[in-house]
Amino acid sequence: MSNKKVFSTSEGCPVSEPFATQRIGQDGPLLLQDFSLIDSLAHFDRERIPERVVHAKGSGAYGYFEVTDDISDMCSAAFLNQVGKKTKTFVRFSTVGGEKGSADTARDPRGFAVKFYTEEGNYDLVMNNTPVFFIRDPSKFPHFIHTQKRNPETNLKDPDMFWDYLTSNQEAIHQVCILFSDRGTPYGYRFMHGYSGHTYKWTNAKGEWRYVQIHFKCDQGIKTFNNEQAGDLAGSDPDFAQHDLFNAIKKGDNPSWTVYVQSMTQEEAAKLPFSVFDLTKVWPQSQFPLRRFGKFVLNENPQNYFAEVEQAAFSPSHTVPGIEASADPVLQSRLFSYPDTHRHRLGVNYNQIPVNCPFAARSAYAPHIRDGAMQVNGNLGSAPNYLATNVPVEVRSDVKLQAHQEVWTGPAFAKHWKVVGPIDFQQATDLYAKVMSKQPGQQKALAHNVAVHASGAKRDIQDRVIDMFTKVHPNLGADIKKEIYQLDPRDSDKNVQLFNKNGKVSACPFHSKL
Repeated sequence: MSNKKVFSTSEGCPVSEPFATQRIGQDGPLLLQDFSLIDSLAHFDRERIPERVVHAKGSGAYGYFEVTDDISDMCSAAFLNQVGKKTKTFVRFSTVGGEKGSADTARDPRGFAVKFYTEEGNYDLVMNNTPVFFIRDPSKFPHFIHTQKRNPETNLKDPDMFWDYLTSNQEAIHQVCILFSDRGTPYGYRFMHGYSGHTYKWTNAKGEWRYVQIHFKCDQGIKTFNNEQAGDLAGSDPDFAQHDLFNAIKKGDNPSWTVYVQSMTQEEAAKLPFSVFDLTKVWPQSQFPLRRFGKFVLNENPQNYFAEVEQAAFSPSHTVPGIEASADPVLQSRLFSYPDTHRHRLGVNYNQIPVNCPFAARSAYAPHIRDGAMQVNGNLGSAPNYLATNVPVEVRSDVKLQAHQEVWTGPAFAKHWKVVGPIDFQQATDLYAKVMSKQPGQQKALAHNVAVHASGAKRDIQDRVIDMFTKVHPNLGADIKKEIYQLDPRDSDKNVQLFNKNGKVSACPFHSKL
C-alpha cells in the first residue's frame, strides 16, 4: 500500500479534483451539495481566533529547567526537590501593547511566560523583562492598556493619550524610565532578563513560608538596540526577534538563563519603606540578595506556530503545592483575568490543547471538570461527574491551606493606592543617578528617547512630561525639555504626521512602533 497522503475533505473522504467545484452546466451557479468547497470555505472563515488583548505578538520555544542548588529549605514543590532534576518547559516571549502584526523591536516591555510541566501539574511563571510595572492598582489596567493602543477616533497611536495617562499616574515613573532607556528595545528575546515582578509565597515542607520574587538572568548578556536602530528594524525586519530566536535554536545555539530567588519574611516586609505588594518597586538586592537555584535552557522549536504558540495559555493561577500567590492586588486580579481570557479566546477546555495539557501529572483526577465545547480527551468516560465515594481517590494531606499563615482582618473599603510622595520617585532617581551613570550614554539615551516620543504630544502634555522627569532628576528634566523644544515637531517634515483628537496635525516619528 502506498505511503502517499490522499487529498480529502475534513471527514477523510478522498477528493478527485482539489480545485474543482460542482455547478450546473459549464458556467452555471454552484451547488450547495459541494461539501468539498463548503468544507474549505466554512473552515477558512473561522480559522482565526481572537487576538490576545495584550501580548498579541510573540514567539515560543520548548526547553527544560534544571535544579542547580538545593532550595528545599524554602520551597516544597516537587520539581525543585533534587539537584540535577529536569522539568520540561515551554516559553512564550512577546511584546505587550502592539497588535499581532506589530514590530518585534517596538519600545515596549517584553512578556516572558514560562510553563513548567511538573509531576504535580503545570506551573506557570508569567514574567516580564522589567522588574517593575506601570500600575499597582488593578482597576487602572484596562485604562492604561487602552492608552497604549489606538485612538478610538483616528485609529492611530496617540502620544497625547500615552503621556496624558502616564503624567496623571506617576507611580509608573520607575517603569517608564526603564522603558525609555535602551532596555526598552532589547536585541530580540535571547538577550534580556526575566522578572516575576509580583511577590509570591514559597512554603517548605515544615509549613514555613516566605515572600519571594524570581529572577531569570540572561547567560548571553544584555544586548539592546538604540532608538533609531529599533525604528529602522521595525520597517526593514519587523519579525527580527522571531527569526533570531528560531534560527538560534535551529542551529544549536541554545539560549539559557540562570534562575535566582529573592526572599523576605513577613517581619522584614513590615519594615520596608514601601509595601511588599507594590508592583512599582524593586527589592534592594543589598538587603535581599539573589540566591541561585536553577538553569533554564531553550533547545527545541515548535513544529506549528498556531498550535503551540498562538494557543499557549499561561496564568499565575496555574500553580503547584509549595508556591502560592501573595496579596499583591494586581496579581490577585490576574489570577482571575488570565484564565477568563483563555476561556474566551480558546474555549473552556483550553487545558486539553496539547501545549497546555498537564501531561506530566498522570495521576491527576478532576471528575467535576467535564463537558463544554471542544471536549476531546474522552471526558473521563463512564466515571462519575462528581467526587464519588465508590471511586478510590487519594487526597494529599501534605498540601496545606494558607490558614496558618497570613491573617487578614478589617472592614471592606475601596482603596486607591495613590502616589504618596518622594518614595515613588526614589527608585527611579537611583536608576538614573546610580545605575545609568555607570553605563556610558544611557542617561542621554533616556532623555533622547523620551523627547522623541513626547515631541508628538500637545505642548501642555509635553510640559507635564518634563515636570514628571524633573522629579526624577533635574538634569533629566532639563535634557528632555531642551530636546523636545529643539525638535518642534509641528514644523518638521521629517516626522510621520497624524491627526490628534482635536483635529490638528501633530507628529511622532515612532508612533507606529510602540
